Amino acid sequence: MPDHRKLGRELGLFGTDPLIGAGLPYWLPDGAIVRHSLEEYVHGLERRAGYRHVHSPVLAKRELYEISGHWSHYRDDMYPPMDVGGEQLVLRPSLCPHHALIYRSRGRSYRELPLRIAEIGGMYRAELSGALGGLNRVRAIQLNDAHVFCRLDQVEAEAAAALALIRQAYDALGISPLRYRLSLPGPDGKYVPGKWDEAVAILRSVLDGLPYEAVEGEAAFYGPKIDVQIADSAGRESTLSTVQVDFHQPAQFGLEYVGADGAKHRPVMVHRSIIGSVERAVAQLIEVHGGAFPAWLAPVQLRLLPVSAAELPYAQAVLDRCGDLRAEIAADGSLGARIRDGRLVPYQAVIGPQEVAAEQLSVRLRDGSRLDARPAEDALASIRDAVRLPWPRPASRMREPGFPVPPSR
Repeated sequence: MPDHRKLGRELGLFGTDPLIGAGLPYWLPDGAIVRHSLEEYVHGLERRAGYRHVHSPVLAKRELYEISGHWSHYRDDMYPPMDVGGEQLVLRPSLCPHHALIYRSRGRSYRELPLRIAEIGGMYRAELSGALGGLNRVRAIQLNDAHVFCRLDQVEAEAAAALALIRQAYDALGISPLRYRLSLPGPDGKYVPGKWDEAVAILRSVLDGLPYEAVEGEAAFYGPKIDVQIADSAGRESTLSTVQVDFHQPAQFGLEYVGADGAKHRPVMVHRSIIGSVERAVAQLIEVHGGAFPAWLAPVQLRLLPVSAAELPYAQAVLDRCGDLRAEIAADGSLGARIRDGRLVPYQAVIGPQEVAAEQLSVRLRDGSRLDARPAEDALASIRDAVRLPWPRPASRMREPGFPVPPSR
């Protein structure tokens, strides 16, 4: 498995600069395409699962995190407060307090529950320099986060549905989890008091039938969680996705809903992240696929290779008809060198005099196999079908008259 730091730079996906700072990578155009395609897929997956998307600011008053418990239990990983206009503002280390306030912004009825809200939003961790590593551990994080506010009798079903959504996304992305971990509180005092036994029992039920390890000392300070573990090219293990049950923050923020009995009740908060941080997810994708991303994620999906300058006008005419298909013309150098240079591109089309005369495309896949020449418009339509985002489940292999989805490696 290649190191994403080396391959990501070779492929022009991301970079760093000492003037920006350690743990603060920037995204180059091709890397931004991968990132945006991944975010678009996750947004669509969440919409289809009944989530509603919100946006919240990356700053908040220190008081917010004192109420949530982050300030007392997580302060060492947070950036120092900034004094602005007589107030202390903090770069957020988590999105959940903001989402709790969004829930609290108006009265809620039991008929609205479960209420699922999601966001891909920025958060910041004051990581030590020695802990930083490529995209796997950064200081500015884009987190795919969501919170489900529900009745107690809905918690298990919502947590199970969240884990199923994670597994569906992994299938589409070609990611295999290393293991499932039930993260429990440890003997130290970093955990808030609360309904730990009830929350743990719910998560054990969700994991029933799956192999998992229960590990003490890995829970969030406010509740236990299911961690989906992955490994990088060096075998280092980290958490990519989580499902957490939280009785603590709804109580801290005084969250309520009016039940069928007309009385006020407290919801439970299920925290859920499908792909965790976008940065770590892209790092894993680079390493798993060796840069040969699934066709729907690939920065370039179709490469047009005119044999000579005589075929350039036709290649340009085909490019003009590609629409939202990510395509480019590669005309410099020998044909063999251009084919090798585009080995990670899902589809390459060699354009010679015959293709021009017949207004066709001859397409080859990443594994070197070649497909029969066909009218250009038909070929482009089939490629568009093959590179669609994989909703509602992983893209199946296309059969004629379409094109096959090329293997990612």
